[in-house]
Amino acid sequence: MPLTGIRVLDFTWVVAGPVATRILADHGAEVIKLERKPGPPGDRQRGLQGDLHRNKLSIAVNMANGRGIEVAQRLAAKSDLVMDNFSARVMRGWAMDYASLSKIKPDIICISMSGLGHVGPRASYVSYGPTLQALSGFTRLMAEENGEPAGYGYSYADMAGGYTGALAALIALWHRRQTGRGQFVDLSQFEALVSLVGPALLDISVNGRVQSPPGYNSQEMPAAPHGVYRCRPLGDDNDRWLAISVRTQPEWERFIAAIGSPGWAHNPEFRTLFMRMRKREQLDMHVGSWAIMQTAEHAMELLQGAGVAAGLVSNAADICARDAQLQARSFWGTVTLPDGRRSNVTGVPIKMSATPGSVRTPSPLIGSSNDYVIGELLGYSSAEREQLIAAGAIWP
Repeated sequence: MPLTGIRVLDFTWVVAGPVATRILADHGAEVIKLERKPGPPGDRQRGLQGDLHRNKLSIAVNMANGRGIEVAQRLAAKSDLVMDNFSARVMRGWAMDYASLSKIKPDIICISMSGLGHVGPRASYVSYGPTLQALSGFTRLMAEENGEPAGYGYSYADMAGGYTGALAALIALWHRRQTGRGQFVDLSQFEALVSLVGPALLDISVNGRVQSPPGYNSQEMPAAPHGVYRCRPLGDDNDRWLAISVRTQPEWERFIAAIGSPGWAHNPEFRTLFMRMRKREQLDMHVGSWAIMQTAEHAMELLQGAGVAAGLVSNAADICARDAQLQARSFWGTVTLPDGRRSNVTGVPIKMSATPGSVRTPSPLIGSSNDYVIGELLGYSSAEREQLIAAGAIWP
């Protein structure tokens, strides 16, 4: 696999950091997750935790114990990357920061995925995904019809930070391959998220405009019809919607032909894109009257067949059980748990022809890799491991 031979000492927690190290693990890196025992509540091998930590190893080390820190430092000396997503002060307090570890292993790469970075007046702020989404403007741009801020129901910031963290790791590894030198990577999840605000950020920086929630209006270029339209129920599910975006005159002509060339579509007020933009409310009413008579699946296939951008607004059942595209590409991974149960996890979205990533092992139970890491890899004898357990430096 492409990252075989790369070892990552993983201090990450919650979601953003584990997403980054999961990407590396999926492509062959040996990711050793250093964590407490007992860990967070919940089923470690199913649900979100099972998805975040597949393909990883786990050791249970007490970082409040001096000998526990010694174990961590010895492991860092045998690692290529040390990754965390704590606030700036935590790794320094354990002498596990880059300044300390580079004395032990000069070519070490340390990636700190803190919320707001290690410098600046807010560097010490505590943050989670929703906090960063508020700071970066996403919460304001996502609003209810009455203008009240809504934000995402899920921490999009964690995904943005996680994928940026994995990219930073690859860049730093490539630099070391060329120069032989390690480095410290100060990754601000806040900045990773701000860079994804999109056209609104450009409008702010170039034109100085105050941004209002875009709703379902097109942000990239003028489009009409553009939005989501309620469709016919599917069984007992009456919350079915279709997203449609028509940007050009040829697309408009294909759209109206696909829906049967109704009389209203030929009204002079809808003749050009400019005029359709001005009469958007009336246009949406007509499109909505057509959509409500269709199933979202049929309408999507009909419009896509005409070369019009349209997609059903998927719910969990659509994505997990009914999405033919995900099934055709074998997106869903399956892992076998120690008790014989099987559990699905998200797959590897990158399809490499020569060195594909894969889902190989389930999320490890906390401390389940102690024997391999502390015994085989670090060379502690059985007697020494018993002493570490007795001293409270590691948990069995």
